[in-house]
Amino acid sequence: RYQTIYAACRGSVAAPTAGLHFTSAVMKALEEKKVKKEYVTLHVGAGTFKPVKATTLEMHDMHAEFMDVSIKTIEVMLENIENGITAVGTTSLRTVESLYWLGVKIILQPTISVTDLYLNQWDPYELPRKDITPSYALQTLISWLKENKLPRLITTTQILIAPGYSFKIINALITNLHQPQSTLLLLVAAFIGEDWKKIYQYALENNFRFLSYGDGCLLQRH
Repeated sequence: RYQTIYAACRGSVAAPTAGLHFTSAVMKALEEKKVKKEYVTLHVGAGTFKPVKATTLEMHDMHAEFMDVSIKTIEVMLENIENGITAVGTTSLRTVESLYWLGVKIILQPTISVTDLYLNQWDPYELPRKDITPSYALQTLISWLKENKLPRLITTTQILIAPGYSFKIINALITNLHQPQSTLLLLVAAFIGEDWKKIYQYALENNFRFLSYGDGCLLQRH
């Protein structure tokens, strides 16, 4: 019942709450500043809210979620990758970062089928990267989609982003404040490093609001 003003597809169990900060007035202001915007879809599952109870990450089973991104959106990312790309929400970040690794899988397996192109939990940590640039990975993904006559990429991602992850595409993140023992807090810690503790301490000391209807913040990749 609660959604972002640009929500279009049914499927998620919850709204991507960072997007709730974007009112019509904010969107108009961004447009006036010539800020380019593109939309991606990740059907958030209940597993997003599953706390990390395992003593090690290896024992935490990350959920798989359906993602949907058009060729046009990937092409816009490729054109602007040197200028820096900002994700609105951890959902968008996970989707966009997944695009890189799917491109890597195609580079490593050029004949991979449509049904076999998906991202497992540990792929970003185990795939042989060979210093594949984000531009090369995205261009390969675009070419593969065109070869297979697919106007958009629809697949699943099980990506788990935690400290030690190497970010490939996203430079800045707009997100809310997340709860302890969550994979979302792990993602934030990976994105900004040890400074996440200072940020959350400041938020606690100044009565910032947490979770879905909470305050948003802009984080720069460390």
